[in-house]
Amino acid sequence: MTTTDIPPHGAPPAAADAELRRGLSLLDAVMLVAGSMIGSGIFIVSADIARNMGSVGGLLAVWIASGLMTLAAALSYGELAAAMPRAGGQYVFLREGLGRMPGFLYGWTLFLVIQTGTIAAVAVAFARFLGVFFERLTPDVFLPLGSVMMPGATEATQLGLSPQRVVAILVIALLTWVNLRGVREAKWIQTTLTIAKTGALAALILLGISIGRNADAIAANWSNIWSGQPGGTQVTVLGIAIPLIITAFGSAMVGSLFSSDAWNNVTFAAAEVKRPERNLPLALALGTGLVTVLYVLANIAYLSVLSLDQIKTAPQDRVGTLALEHMFGPVGQYLMAGAILVSTFGCINGLIMAGARVYFAMARDGLFFARAASVNRNDVPAWALVAQGVWTALLTLTGTYGQLLDYVIFAALIFYVLTMMALFSLRRKQPDLPRPYKAFGYPVIPALYMLSALGVALILLVAKPEYSFSGLVVVLLGIPVFFIWDRRTRAA
Repeated sequence: MTTTDIPPHGAPPAAADAELRRGLSLLDAVMLVAGSMIGSGIFIVSADIARNMGSVGGLLAVWIASGLMTLAAALSYGELAAAMPRAGGQYVFLREGLGRMPGFLYGWTLFLVIQTGTIAAVAVAFARFLGVFFERLTPDVFLPLGSVMMPGATEATQLGLSPQRVVAILVIALLTWVNLRGVREAKWIQTTLTIAKTGALAALILLGISIGRNADAIAANWSNIWSGQPGGTQVTVLGIAIPLIITAFGSAMVGSLFSSDAWNNVTFAAAEVKRPERNLPLALALGTGLVTVLYVLANIAYLSVLSLDQIKTAPQDRVGTLALEHMFGPVGQYLMAGAILVSTFGCINGLIMAGARVYFAMARDGLFFARAASVNRNDVPAWALVAQGVWTALLTLTGTYGQLLDYVIFAALIFYVLTMMALFSLRRKQPDLPRPYKAFGYPVIPALYMLSALGVALILLVAKPEYSFSGLVVVLLGIPVFFIWDRRTRAA
C-alpha cells in the first residue's frame, strides 16, 4: 500500500479495516484482556509493594486501588471501543478526540518502549523461570555487543547476549511466527493458555487459604493490619513536604499498575472482534474485573501462608514460589515455575498479537512505514508484526527491562489521562456519534480516574524523577518525528 491508498481521516471501519477478519468471539476478547494482564507480575511485585508500604493494609490497599483504577478506565474505554471498533484502538481514540499528534505520540511510545519493552521484559521473565528447570540458562553475558545511551539515562547501557536473552528472543520469534499464520492460531493459543493460567492462579488462591494456611502467619499479619512504617523518604517540593505515606503509595503502585496493565490491548484488535458494539465493552469489563478479583485474592492467599516479613524478603522477590515452597516443600518452586511459564507465554502472545494492529492503523494514516499498512494472505499485518518482533528482540539485548518498565508506567498513565480527555472531547465534538454503550458513571467515574492517574503520575515525577523524566523524554522525542512523517504524508 502506498501513501495514496491511505484512507481519509475519520474513514468508517469498512474503508480502513476491510482486509482484517472479524474472528474473535466474546470469549476470545475476554481472554485477550485477561491474558495480556496476567504475566509474571502478580507472582513477584508484592515483595516490593510490601517493602514500600510496610504493612498488610498498605499492601492490600495498593492492589485494590490499582484494580479500581483499572476497572474505572476499562468501563470508560468501552464507550470509545464500541463507537469506534477500529484497528489501533487507543491510537484511534486519541487521534479522533485530540488530533493526529497525540495519536502518533502514543503509537510512537508504544512501539519504542511500552509494548515492545513489556514484551521483552515478560520474555526474559519466561527465560528466567525456565532456568529453574535448566540451570544453564543463566543471565551471564557471554557475548558483549557494545553499549548504548538510553533516552534520559545518565549512564550507558551495556548490550550483549546471555543464555536467558537468547531464549527470550527465540520465544519472541516463535510467537511472532504463530501470529503471522493468522488470527485463528493466535487466538487458540491465547484462549487456551489464559484459561490454564487463570485456573493455576485460582488454584494457588484456594490452596493458600485452605491447606496452606499458616496460623502463625495469619496471627501476625491480621492482628494489626496497619502496623509498620512505609519505606522511602519524605520529599519536599517547592517548600512543601509531601508525607511519606503518599510518596510510598505512589511508588508502590508502579508494580501493581504494571501487573494490571495491557488490559487496553483488546481495543488494538477491535477490527477483528465479532459484534464489537457489544463484545468490546463486555470484554473490557469482564476481563479487568476478573483479574482485579484474582489479584486481591492472590495477595490474601500469600498473607495466609507467609508473614509480611517473609513476603518482603522473598528470594529474588518470588513471592508465589515461596508460598508454594511453604505448602509443598522443594517441589513447590517447580510447580510455580511451570505456572509462570504458561502465564508469561500466553501474555507474550497477546501483546504481540495486539501491538501490531496499532502500527497497522498508524501506517494507514501515513504515520508509520507504509508497508506496515498491508496484510498477508492470512489477513494479518505481517510487516508490522515482523517490525515489532525485530525491535523487541533488540530491546532484550539491553538488559534494562526493569528501568524500561519503571518509566513506561509514567508515560502510560499520561496517555490514559489523554484518552479520557478524548472521551470528553468526543462527547462535545461528535454528540451524534453512535454510542452503543456509554461510559459507566459518566462524567464522574472518568473524571475520578483522570484525577487518580494524574495524582500517581505526579507522585512518580517527584519520587522517581529519573524514570519519569526518561519516560517523558521518549514521548517528546516523537514530536519532531511526527512533523517529519506528517509533512512527508501530506506532500505525497
